[in-house]
Order: sequence, then C-alpha cells, then structure tokens
Amino acid sequence: MPAAHHPLDGLTVLERGWLSSNNILIHAVDGEAGAVLVDSSHVNHAEQTVALLNHALRGGRLDRVVNTHLHSDHCGGNATLQRVFGVPVIVPPGSADAVRAWDAARLTYEATGQRCERFEVSATISPGDHFNAGGRRWDVLAAPGHDPDSVMLFDAGHGVLISADALWERGFGVVFPEIAGEPGFDDVGAVLDAIERLPVQVVIPGHGAPFTDVPAALASARSRLAGFQADPARHARHAAKVLIKYHLMEVQHEPLDALLRWAAATPMLAALWTRHGLRHSPAPAAWAGQFVHELVGAGALGLQDGVVSNR
Repeated sequence: MPAAHHPLDGLTVLERGWLSSNNILIHAVDGEAGAVLVDSSHVNHAEQTVALLNHALRGGRLDRVVNTHLHSDHCGGNATLQRVFGVPVIVPPGSADAVRAWDAARLTYEATGQRCERFEVSATISPGDHFNAGGRRWDVLAAPGHDPDSVMLFDAGHGVLISADALWERGFGVVFPEIAGEPGFDDVGAVLDAIERLPVQVVIPGHGAPFTDVPAALASARSRLAGFQADPARHARHAAKVLIKYHLMEVQHEPLDALLRWAAATPMLAALWTRHGLRHSPAPAAWAGQFVHELVGAGALGLQDGVVSNR
C-alpha cells in the first residue's frame, strides 16, 4: 500500500526479544493528550523500554499504558513507566483486584516462578469497551485461552489487530489454564474463529514482527491447537520447556542443581509433573532435568561445567 495509507501509519511497533513482549506506541493526533503505549515488556528490560519510548516519542507526551494481560513479559515495565512518565496504567478487569492487593499467587508470578515489580492500577478496560487513540477507535475484544483475562485491541477502520498472545505468525502463547488443570483449548479455538471473522489487514502480535497473511497464521495456529488437543501431554511438555527457558532468560545462567531446585519449587512445574510426568520421572526435579537436557540438545540452552546458560 502507499506509505501515506499504510494501516500502521501513526503507530510505532517496538519488536522486542523473547523475554519481553512487543510494545505498540499509538502516537497522539491533534486534540489528544498524548500517546498510548500497549504493553510494557519485562522488568529486566525496563530501562531499555524507557530509552526506546523516549526515542519513539520524539519529545511528545506519554499519556497512559494499556495492558492486554498481566503476564510478566507484558506488564513488567509498568512500575518503571509510572515512575518515569507519571502515567496511569489500565488493565483488563479480571486482574485488577489482584494487582491492587498485589496477590502474586493470583497473578501467577509465584506459580510460574517469574518476577514482576508491583505497580498501581488506575482503571480497567473490558471486552465490549472502546477507546480513542491516534485518531483511531480501538475496540476491546475478549481473548481467553492463553490467559483467561487477556484482551485484544482492534481498529476496524484500518484493519489493525493487536493480538497479544492469542495469535502469532506461527502459533500462540502457552495455554495457561490447561497448565493449571482448567479447560483452555476450546477458548483458544473460539478466539481464532473470532479473529477470522474480523476484517483484519495486519496483525501486531505480542511477539514477533507484524504480519499480513492472516489466513496462513490462523491455519498454523489451528494445526498447533489440534495437536495439543489430541495429546495434552505434548502441551504440558511444551509448557514446561517454556517455563524453564523463560527462567533462564531472566537469570541468564544458573548452576544445574540450583535450576532443578527452582523447578521443583515452582508450583506450576510441580503441578505439571503431577498430572503428566509422574509416570515417567520419580520427582519434579528429575522430570525438569529431562527438559533441560532437551533444550541443551536443541541449542536453546548451554551447559558447561555444571552451569546452565541461556542462548
């Protein structure tokens, strides 16, 4: 499309590495108080997020932060942005009370063994709501599956979908309700069906570059979902590897014995072992150890002199 009419005009997509989610900056137009940032990435990268935002804002004002959901890779920079820019943070309503009480168990940070700095909630956005930013109307759409409270943002006028972790170019995020022993696969499928019905021209995912071939992405996601539905243990193994890899991305390196102690003490990994690994390994640490060695074999982690490192 001609540059002047591209659907992403007026948006800056900050594509981040996998420890952090992407950031989407919706630049203000005349009459608006300032730019809106969708998702703030991980606490480990908060200073980098501030630097990237200052560059992208080009002297403009940041007015508020909107979170699609509250996994640590999407909201970990909230506290820093509140301190630096003095902005309100707006979250989906299902997570708001847990943030106000800072209930790390309900927010899954304890269960997953992940880090997130406490921040303050100023308001909520619910499915069915909309807000105006960048001269666009953004409709708030429910996106359960990956996270029960997750939302997507859709600008029908330009065909732009901010999909968070509901749809990537090649798949979708781990289905956390299934890890916790609750149904989630059907919700993933329903959200994929809902996306297919939308007049989407470009998807800005939570991870990876924006893409326009939505039918191919949906087909890839549905194929992945069908495999998980046919073999839930496959999803459990995938989830365990994701949690281990994510932990190594946070800490960068750790002695193998300490890593396995962390895995055994992490409630979500221990629960996965109880449901899916008990028949194959005598303890959560041993089960996690199998995945560590698989990740090393795949080149996703390194192991030398008893120390596991991120790659």
